[in-house]
Amino acid sequence: MATSKDIKGKIDLLKKEYDSLKKNKESLLDIVFESELPESVYNSNAIENSTLTVLETEKILLDMEVSRNVSVREVFEARNLARVFEHIKEKISTQNIDMNLILLLHNMLISNIDEKIAGRFRKQNEHVRVGTYIAPAPKHIEAMIDNMLLEYSSRHTQYFLEKIAKFHLEFEHIHPFCDGNGRIGRVLINYQLIQLGFPPIIIRDKEKVVYYNSFKEYRNSDKKKTAIMDKVLSLALVESFHKRIAYLEGEEIVKLSEYAKKKNISISILLNKAKRQTIPAFREKGVWKIAKSF
Repeated sequence: MATSKDIKGKIDLLKKEYDSLKKNKESLLDIVFESELPESVYNSNAIENSTLTVLETEKILLDMEVSRNVSVREVFEARNLARVFEHIKEKISTQNIDMNLILLLHNMLISNIDEKIAGRFRKQNEHVRVGTYIAPAPKHIEAMIDNMLLEYSSRHTQYFLEKIAKFHLEFEHIHPFCDGNGRIGRVLINYQLIQLGFPPIIIRDKEKVVYYNSFKEYRNSDKKKTAIMDKVLSLALVESFHKRIAYLEGEEIVKLSEYAKKKNISISILLNKAKRQTIPAFREKGVWKIAKSF
């Protein structure tokens, strides 16, 4: 099922507003990116079962002491992923994603964690599975990655979010690395969005059940359906727009719970609308917020 006209129209309107507001305010967007970085890193690592909290992630990125003993691996996972996010933001260009970029990002992600597998695809006898799903054999990886890249670059008429959703689902289907596939896949989503002039998004750990269901839908259908992933990405993108537009407009931002109390509206009703993005609410460190003037 293709992305609905209503969603496309909403994204188009938000993109125009975002583009208009961001002129000469790039420094503010940089601040938003920097403040959001621990949350982005936390969520992507948490999906992969990291035990770090968002506060612990923030402290690690700021080189502050964490109150409990955490593994060296989790510290490097946080720092490395932050470095990858910062790299794609600074090095973004009009060049399409290619195999060299994918390998470079993986090397940055796995460096100091497992040098034997950093920056390379799985080799002979290196097999991986996710749940009951067994990824393709190593000998097929390069050809499948080539096909994935070619398909993404050649589908000029397909809606951009549907192209990105298909790319992500196919990348995770291939699972080209021994480790780090999910995190690199989510980084590539943001590379593609930023490349097209859109803000980065966060796929959140709290919503990983729906996220995982998108892979089941893709793998279990002959036509490789992407409807669930299309929705995951569109909701995340609309939320990212709402957050940045609120800051670009210089709005006073309040917790949604405070807004509900002031307006005498049921918080459950507002939370439901926020999750469906029918109001311009957004999350910061897991807390729903909104512009006070809405």
